[in-house]
Amino acid sequence: MTKRIPGFQYDAIAGADGVMLNVAHAGAGSPIVLLHGFPQTHLMWRHVAADLAADHTVIVPDLRGYGASGKPAATSEDIYSKRTMAADAVAVTKALGHDRFALAGHDRGALVAFRAGLDHPDTISHLACLDVLPTLDMWDVMHGTTAAIGFHLFLMAQPPGLPEKMISAAADEFFGYFLDTWTRDPSAIPASIRQVYLDASREAVTSIVADYRASATIDVQHDTVDLRQGNQLPMPVAVLQQDWGAALGFDAEALWRAWAPDLEHTTVGFGHFMAEEAPSDISKALRALIAR
Repeated sequence: MTKRIPGFQYDAIAGADGVMLNVAHAGAGSPIVLLHGFPQTHLMWRHVAADLAADHTVIVPDLRGYGASGKPAATSEDIYSKRTMAADAVAVTKALGHDRFALAGHDRGALVAFRAGLDHPDTISHLACLDVLPTLDMWDVMHGTTAAIGFHLFLMAQPPGLPEKMISAAADEFFGYFLDTWTRDPSAIPASIRQVYLDASREAVTSIVADYRASATIDVQHDTVDLRQGNQLPMPVAVLQQDWGAALGFDAEALWRAWAPDLEHTTVGFGHFMAEEAPSDISKALRALIAR
């Protein structure tokens, strides 16, 4: 990977269990961490990060298993749990000198952010989640023929072996499918950036599948415990998402409010890759969140 966010410094920083993460950071002021989604790298935040760095310290890692970050073997189910990945974000930010910070995540990164908010409520000051549902709710709404839209969730939930082999056999087609069909403005992901995503994903099939498999196993266990104990996100929370409820038959705001009493929920008209399709809108929303 040669592309970088202009003006950002890059460092390899140890995560929660020593896995080295590729981290871009710049700016000064109150810190905000931005976590990317699938099938992307930290570069999906390039526009938003540059904007926010005018008055914030902005920290943008590649998640473990993605991009230029370490890709440890999934020798236990904890390796790619959202709990471990959330601890990565906390460790990296602390290494850069910040014990409390705002956190925004998109897609997979939003699930990590959600877990960070539950596990580290005194560390996460504000939380933004872009275009996801919490893991338990996601699985609950996926039923009937409409669930076909999430076929990749079921594929990568299978035991190790077949999913990795199938995806590796047509990696560019598989990852490219989501880049092409989940965006409403193809120009938002130019060919050079698209190629970075494809190259990075092709080299990370095993770890990406492990990340998704965790969301059908250990992540469900962790979220179920929090649900039973009545744990919620105590910080101000902003959720921006497409109107998946209209297609799948659920009330997204109600599902989120059960976890986040201090919630600002917005249904947007952008495609899934909203930080690239509508970066000024996302920057505005994140600034509004931090001001709460």
